[in-house]
Amino acid sequence: MSILYEKFKECAGVATDTRKDLRDTLFFCLKGETFDGNEFAPLAIEKGAKYVVVDNEKFASLPEAILVEDTLKALQDLAHQHRKQLATPVIALTGSNGKTTTKELIYSVLNQSFRALKTEGNLNNHIGVPLTLLRLTPDTDIAIIEMGANHPGEIAALCQIADPDFGYITNFGRAHLEGFGSFEGVIKAKSELYNYLKKADKRIFFCQDNDLQANLLEGYSQTYSFSLEGNEKASLQLSVKESVPFVQLAWGETILPTHLIGKYNAMNAAAAICIGHYFKLSKEAISRGIEGYVPSNNRSQWVKKDRGNQVLMDAYNANPTSMHAAIEAFGEIKAPHKVLILGDMKELGAYSQKEHQQLVDDIAASVWDAVLLLGDNFYQTQTDFMKFRTLTEMNHYLKLHPFSDTFFLIKGSRSMTMEKIEI
Repeated sequence: MSILYEKFKECAGVATDTRKDLRDTLFFCLKGETFDGNEFAPLAIEKGAKYVVVDNEKFASLPEAILVEDTLKALQDLAHQHRKQLATPVIALTGSNGKTTTKELIYSVLNQSFRALKTEGNLNNHIGVPLTLLRLTPDTDIAIIEMGANHPGEIAALCQIADPDFGYITNFGRAHLEGFGSFEGVIKAKSELYNYLKKADKRIFFCQDNDLQANLLEGYSQTYSFSLEGNEKASLQLSVKESVPFVQLAWGETILPTHLIGKYNAMNAAAAICIGHYFKLSKEAISRGIEGYVPSNNRSQWVKKDRGNQVLMDAYNANPTSMHAAIEAFGEIKAPHKVLILGDMKELGAYSQKEHQQLVDDIAASVWDAVLLLGDNFYQTQTDFMKFRTLTEMNHYLKLHPFSDTFFLIKGSRSMTMEKIEI
């Protein structure tokens, strides 16, 4: 590994995708479900890679090749060594919902006073976390590392690589039930971050209002918490001043405006405020960071359309917990006409039919101008709402029956590509 680390220090960066700029990079030939990354070694060299890391002896004779036993493990071990070499403080972040939004808020706050590094996009898995760590430089003051998982043991493995100094779990929700088996499985898997930090006596941030998290951390002293409900045990007291249409938080006499829609986002902003306060940023700096974050990439994004229509586009991910929260928040927004367009929630396994049916039953108890459902799972529900199997069918209907002066909530799992709905 010491040889590989020396080679890494000669390079401009690390890459795993031949479609990217590879000039002077250390290229890891990773295997996928349908391809062997070793086969791309010659192309990577042709595109300018300084070295290629391979685990197939067939390519070891290439002058630029570095042969290892397993390229993925080599990438992870290299990232761990680099992280330990620089000793940059690392904040790890996981949870069922709101990870990426919370990460962006924390970054926006800390970047007011520090040179911060964050996970780009949602590169939060066994490949993305190492790639983020390998972007650390001696000039990096602090890193915010997002950790995702859909099976037990994955968060623990990412903690072994990143060795975080701080951690925050956004929430425990009914997400990835197919991989975790049950809601209890979700709690156990996400809590792997807490377990790692507690064993190392590291700092944990949490919401004191969340009884489940408070109970899990009972008796552990290395915590720093916030409350939105006046819980006296919290290290920091905040409150929700407004939640419609945009969240505003109150911190004593200070009002912190945001560009976030929905009360559920108040928790995400509060976590960033809490962490900024722990790192001794001023109220002014924290407020700039919170207000400076504008949602994008179909995450609680407010978009104006033709014919006076508006869309709350929340189409990056969906599970029962986040669906209910988004619909509840949308219900509080005042508009003359409101329509729900919901897409299938994926990775629910044996719970899928029950959860989709429960959601449409809950929606039926409220009043909407219309509810349109997209996908095979929603199509199988018993409901009077309009159902479409495909995006093409839905867009055809919307073209024939256009809406005007209407506010839409569009939400569904990423694979449903809800952003392609034509309002």
